[in-house]
Amino acid sequence: MAQHFLLSAAARTLSLPKIYKAGEDAAYETFCNLRWQETDGEAVCPDCGCCETYKITTRRKFKCKACYRQFSVTTGTIFASHKLGFMDILAAIFLFVNGSKGKSAVQISRELDVQYKTAWVLCHKLREAMQDEYEGHQAKGEVEIDGAYFGGHLRPANEREDRKDRRLKEHQTGTRRSVIVARERKGRTLTFVAKAEAEGVKFARQRVAIGSILFADEARHWDGLSRTYAMGRINHQYAYSMDGKHTNWAESFFSRLRRMVQGQHHFVSPQYLYQYANHAAWLEDHRSEDNGTLVNRIVTAGLAAPVSRSFKGYWQRKAA
Repeated sequence: MAQHFLLSAAARTLSLPKIYKAGEDAAYETFCNLRWQETDGEAVCPDCGCCETYKITTRRKFKCKACYRQFSVTTGTIFASHKLGFMDILAAIFLFVNGSKGKSAVQISRELDVQYKTAWVLCHKLREAMQDEYEGHQAKGEVEIDGAYFGGHLRPANEREDRKDRRLKEHQTGTRRSVIVARERKGRTLTFVAKAEAEGVKFARQRVAIGSILFADEARHWDGLSRTYAMGRINHQYAYSMDGKHTNWAESFFSRLRRMVQGQHHFVSPQYLYQYANHAAWLEDHRSEDNGTLVNRIVTAGLAAPVSRSFKGYWQRKAA
């Protein structure tokens, strides 16, 4: 029997000891090389695009010879205004991608000895950078679509006579959300979060390319897609797979997401559930890549992403 990739040495090309033994200067050079790949790590002004700069070595900054603006390797990126050292940011990203079912902010804060708020915001910024990888992508070919509900748990009362029927709408919390997934077989995983699974019909029309073959279960709301796409339907009361018709790849994604939410985070706000769904999709799509490549992917995505509007100064705004 073949060895699982995650158990092999090929999956381990980076480790925390390697990051900390290399030191702060090596981590800084990694950021420079990944942001300015076309110039082999030489700084390029983010304003005017000039390649000629002065190095301000005492502050790890640059000054443009053309427009005289001072900038750093993280200026205008999702890492802007960071207070952590580059070595700690690299270590945080390593921990973030190394967990095959995700990593909670509490664990990262304890392992790096930083505040929980720092770890929480950094993790959400990284998820925001992950999301840009799927921007404008349409699923095509053989695509499985399905939905699953998350959250909205209502704790039952202690006494039996005080308990309510939690299936009724008036007794629900209003925080339950449906994660809809459109997953290419052996391809990309696209996610969408809505209040009801039926909203996935609109999502499919927007994110699944015309000419694709859709596979879905027997839920009635998917019937409307048959006018646009060739479809294969599977009735789970009789079988989970029949004649190539199944949604097993979509169910595999939901398995990872449930273990991430329940096992790692324990609670996820419906406001940010879409980010955790994107995180699980990203891990699913890159599960066959070594952890060093995954770290480079996230650093590159973070340096290409603009300053976060949602999480820049998040805790300060809450306090104000």
